[in-house]
Amino acid sequence: MQLVAPKTERSRRTVPVPAQTLALFRAHRRQQATDRLAAGERWQDHGLVFPSKVGTPMDPDHIDRTWHKIRAAADLDWLRLHDLRHACATFLLVSGASPRTVMKVLGHSQIGLTMNIYAHVLPEIERAAVDEAAKPLFG
Repeated sequence: MQLVAPKTERSRRTVPVPAQTLALFRAHRRQQATDRLAAGERWQDHGLVFPSKVGTPMDPDHIDRTWHKIRAAADLDWLRLHDLRHACATFLLVSGASPRTVMKVLGHSQIGLTMNIYAHVLPEIERAAVDEAAKPLFG
């Protein structure tokens, strides 16, 4: 894997995460300190959140194999890693986040990209919306 600069300056940003995820990151950081000690002189510090056991960027094949195991365990063989960005956008909108907030979280510069490509209408949300709209008509 090769480290490259982000596509845009806007891509270099702080991304908010839930408190539960932050706790997992802290535990991961502690494990990383153990890995660093175990690797000794072999450790190469690249400042990565998810490096290999010696601090280098992870091998893309390793990432693919790990993702495949996760998908198989969850019976989601059809799910691509990138699909999680779509799920994030959809879940944020369903939870009440504004489209502009979702755009910012995903790092998009155009709200159209967020809403037209990444945000999806879930069938149960669509049903609830039309049922709500029908209340004035049918009581």
